[in-house]
Amino acid sequence: MKRTVYVSAEADGRLLKYLRDTGADVVCVGPTDEVYGAINSHPDIRMCAVTDRRLIKARPGELGHEYPACAAFCALCLDRYFIHNLKITDKRLLEAAREAGKTPVDVKQGYARCSSAVVDGRSVITADPGIAAALRKLGDVDVLTVAEGHVLLTGFDHGFIGGASGRMGDELIFSGDLSAHPDHDAIEKFAAERGVRVRYFPEFPLTDIGSIIEIKE
Repeated sequence: MKRTVYVSAEADGRLLKYLRDTGADVVCVGPTDEVYGAINSHPDIRMCAVTDRRLIKARPGELGHEYPACAAFCALCLDRYFIHNLKITDKRLLEAAREAGKTPVDVKQGYARCSSAVVDGRSVITADPGIAAALRKLGDVDVLTVAEGHVLLTGFDHGFIGGASGRMGDELIFSGDLSAHPDHDAIEKFAAERGVRVRYFPEFPLTDIGSIIEIKE
């Protein structure tokens, strides 16, 4: 099975080497002038994995330069649900989610994917209280709530835990030093309970690079 992994071209070289060493086809997402600078190479801004086999990419003109228009594709997709601020969701993306059998769930956060680390199709780690509350109401999604911040993002006070991570195979990979996060023990335990290994890089700070997105073919 071919695996393609989308990751920011600005990701640390040690992370890129690790991803390539798994045998995946690594696609580095370069910057665009369609959105503002801090997120202009972030995969979760430019595309959305509706399923692990279907990727919907933003076409020219479908994103706006500033929030919320820049977040039209930054939706969180689980096995049964499509979670986003539905007021700003790109119509083509929402239709693809419905075709995939996902139930739309409305939240206030436009950066839903960036705010959420996906452990598996029904388990999420987030610091966003609105997303956490909405997922818990569904009754069949497990949520670990963690402290806000402790993730670097150039130009901002902090980035997001989802943007600093991505599920690849049976690993949840973090872009940087997860051990410096105050909830790292809880994160590792939550993942381990679901049969998912955690991989991180203590050599550099935990950094929001716009998620690591794996597609299978």
